[in-house]
Amino acid sequence: MSGHARILVVDDDPETCQLLRELIAAPDRDVTEATSAGDAMRALLAHPFDLVISDINLNARETGLDVLKAARDRTPATQVVLISGFGTLDTAIQAVRAGAFDYISKPFNIGEVKAAVARALARSHEPPLPPPPADGVQTGMLGRSAGMLAVYKQIAYAADSWAPVLITGESGTGKELVARAIHRHSRRAGRPFVAINCGALAESLLESELFGHARGAFTGAVADHKGLFEQAQGGTVLLDEIGDTTPAVQVKLLRVLQEHEVRPVGGSRQVPVDVRVMAATNVDLERAVAEHRFRQDLYYRLSVIRIEVPPLRDRRADIPLLVEQFLRAASARHGRTVAITPAAVEALTSHEWPGNVRELEHTIERLVVFSQGTIDARDLPQGVAPATGIGPRLFEDLPTLDELERRYVLHVLRAVGGNRSRAAEALGVDRRTLYRMADRFGIDLKDEGGTGDGS
Repeated sequence: MSGHARILVVDDDPETCQLLRELIAAPDRDVTEATSAGDAMRALLAHPFDLVISDINLNARETGLDVLKAARDRTPATQVVLISGFGTLDTAIQAVRAGAFDYISKPFNIGEVKAAVARALARSHEPPLPPPPADGVQTGMLGRSAGMLAVYKQIAYAADSWAPVLITGESGTGKELVARAIHRHSRRAGRPFVAINCGALAESLLESELFGHARGAFTGAVADHKGLFEQAQGGTVLLDEIGDTTPAVQVKLLRVLQEHEVRPVGGSRQVPVDVRVMAATNVDLERAVAEHRFRQDLYYRLSVIRIEVPPLRDRRADIPLLVEQFLRAASARHGRTVAITPAAVEALTSHEWPGNVRELEHTIERLVVFSQGTIDARDLPQGVAPATGIGPRLFEDLPTLDELERRYVLHVLRAVGGNRSRAAEALGVDRRTLYRMADRFGIDLKDEGGTGDGS
């Protein structure tokens, strides 16, 4: 294709189509709009397109994935960007596996949309890579914030690679969950996933656990022992807390990555291993390299793909979803039926959570154990207190822009008694956008006293 770039925008909301047209407009771009899957299919039959931007959720029968398939069948070089107001790991995996160039969420980040379009058009002349088969595996990842959507996309791309992965983030953010999700969606999913906490074992014991040992290698070694690398043959090894390893262990790990073989402690032969290596740490490895506490060559070997898991305070919009999941799971474990009030959820959402998702999960577990049936704000642990006053609630803890927007939407809804039309008018958006914002931020409009157009 030459001359002007042809772009097809597909969304069942005409206002969204118009917004996208305005965002991506340029003198060298011809933009066509379609407000249904049928219209999109007809447009694709009439003309080839360099780029298709489509909502995933179009109607009950056809989705953006159908549009993607039709576009790629018509012209394999066509790039497709999928959009969803319901971002999950599964939809990100589906999008990437189907051959989508990118996957973004609603409400739009203007810069992200423009950058995705520019990259996709630059790539449209290149031959597409064949998509790997989908596996439909479910994972425990949860969250719809922009930060988690970015993690989902990285997981989807990492799953289709053989390269080592370095997963960074604070303690309790769910780094092992990310590693397990990559493994479950990879071609190694049928083989073992083995994780080890490198910081919990002494050097000699860690070497034996990782590389195995020969009979008689040390006192008590009465038989040959296969290490985790051998046990995970064909699968994945997660080296958790990799930043706590000693220089001697780091040298041996580097050899595994370079030579794809291990030498058991006290052994005389090298054992070939076929494993994918992932590592996780809450340590700043770049600083550790600069301070000569971590080998630079090992760092570069491990960080071919790097995924940063955001702390919970930077994705507060996900907290109501996590609370719901943890409450349901804890209630089932303890054989109880426990509810939680909106005030309690708001207080939990406003808390800093230095221990991140793990701390939140343990807090919900304790609340369920001691609950009398309903968890209210007054039942929360000391320090997890409801915010009081609009000023402190909005600004005092220096929230992210995403969290600030969530709090303001809640404030407006309560100020208008839950009337959705008045709330949308006060926010300067239409009701459809209000619904999407509520879904994005985990706000239940019914819990906020939501009503229709009434006065």
